[in-house]
Amino acid sequence: MNKVILIGNLTKDPELRTTQGGVSVCTLRIAVTRRFANAQGVRESDFFDVVAWRQTADFVSRYFTKGRKIAITGTLQNRSYEAKDGTKRTVTEVIADEAEFVDSRPQGERGEGGYSGGGYAEGGYAPQQHRAEDSANDFTGQGFTQVDDDELPF
Repeated sequence: MNKVILIGNLTKDPELRTTQGGVSVCTLRIAVTRRFANAQGVRESDFFDVVAWRQTADFVSRYFTKGRKIAITGTLQNRSYEAKDGTKRTVTEVIADEAEFVDSRPQGERGEGGYSGGGYAEGGYAPQQHRAEDSANDFTGQGFTQVDDDELPF
């Protein structure tokens, strides 16, 4: 089985290109923080190259920018190529099947307001308007009751 699930931050803006056949391809690099700290108490990060195709490529390039947190589900793939100096190189990349939001979009980033929820590229994500003054009432009318922190037993 070849399945990879990564959650990390983009190290730079995704790069979208189109093949000669008109297929979208997006390359990105994400930094994934390790679960445990090293001997010096520092949590190190690993960096992964990711390639997304078609709708997933369009989705990632449209809604993600440097520093944003992203969840990628896909597979590992090795490919070899000959470098300019004539040496043979092998690269391991994550081929993204799905991409999903993990964090909230800051106000004013790529459009008005934020978005509510996340979405997979294949799901046809459409951002929704969400104003800060509405956030206190997000769950009213859905069976939720507003509670002050002082009223909580913990």
